[in-house]
Amino acid sequence: MLHFSADEFAQRRERLTTAMTERKLDAMLLFAQDSTYWLTGYDTFGFCFFQCLVVKADGEMRLLTRSADLRQAQHTSTIERIEIWRDRGGANPAIELRDILDDMGLLGARIGVEWATHGLTAANGRLVEEKLGSFASLQDASDLMPALRLVKSPAEIAYVREAARLGDEAFEAMLPLVREGADEADLLHALQGTILRGGGDYPANPFILGSGPDALLCRYKSGRRRLSGQDQLTVEWSGVKAQYHAPLMRTVVVGKPLIRHEELFAAAREALAAVEEALRPGRTFGDVFDAHARVMEEHDLVRHRLAACGYSVGARFAPSWMDPQMFVSGNAEPIRPDMTLFAHMILMDSDSGTAMTLGRTYRTTDEAPESLSRLPIELPFAAP
Repeated sequence: MLHFSADEFAQRRERLTTAMTERKLDAMLLFAQDSTYWLTGYDTFGFCFFQCLVVKADGEMRLLTRSADLRQAQHTSTIERIEIWRDRGGANPAIELRDILDDMGLLGARIGVEWATHGLTAANGRLVEEKLGSFASLQDASDLMPALRLVKSPAEIAYVREAARLGDEAFEAMLPLVREGADEADLLHALQGTILRGGGDYPANPFILGSGPDALLCRYKSGRRRLSGQDQLTVEWSGVKAQYHAPLMRTVVVGKPLIRHEELFAAAREALAAVEEALRPGRTFGDVFDAHARVMEEHDLVRHRLAACGYSVGARFAPSWMDPQMFVSGNAEPIRPDMTLFAHMILMDSDSGTAMTLGRTYRTTDEAPESLSRLPIELPFAAP
């Protein structure tokens, strides 16, 4: 069930231990599911409970998890040592974690911890601090693994390409259904069903699909409506393959596009082109945002844009497919070849109730970025 070769996993472990040595870390406590997946292939949603992969600087690894995930780890990962903490009233798995660290000779060691992850709740983090704070020197190393995952290997890029293909096919399956009277449930079914039928996976967060006033929302919400004869539909979705994501975003108009729709689309298209110019080595994530912001300012749309215009994507797990590296003002993260980055132009004009979005995933190169989607950059609309 491994999605990558033994050599690739070995290279990733070597990159991690090298980074640990540079930070003078004797071990890492990995709580982020995307970190564990990238390093070992371990594929589960069991990280919603207490779960930790211990990695020593010499490459030794041990996983602490629940009995429900024992076979999951054996079947999907390269992890050989798996320890189980037992579910019971008043259980404190941090005690078992301390015992594992002691057995690995890490008393008094300098240990990096992934504190900034959904895989470690505040309550469980307090247990870790309580049981390990006097056992070892705990260092915040939340940024270490995301930095290692930022530039993709050829095998990873192949999965992102496949995810992009599935995302294109999903939109092409949905678009003919967009018309007056169409049920949003049928549109979501077409998007997700096409991806699953094509061998893809569930996304790390729900697809965003909203029409009418809900087209101005940037999050999924429960509840469905039917499209009217003059309507707008905002969709943010992602193809997913082996947990690798390639998001896309569009606003579809039902009926004749309003003048405001056309104005906002023209600005979004121009801003996306400016972003593409900035998505090159020698520039930064902050430069990408600034390129987008300049166009929005020229079109007098500062009030209607967001404070971010994209982010890195890759193998991610619930509750979000976003990596922490984002296109925001002042982000000095450099653009490097073989990153996979999602750029979204989002304009929500609450004054007129008009929505417009445009987004796709790119692979960076030594020069101009490569769009991984073949969907045209045009304003999609459907006759009523």
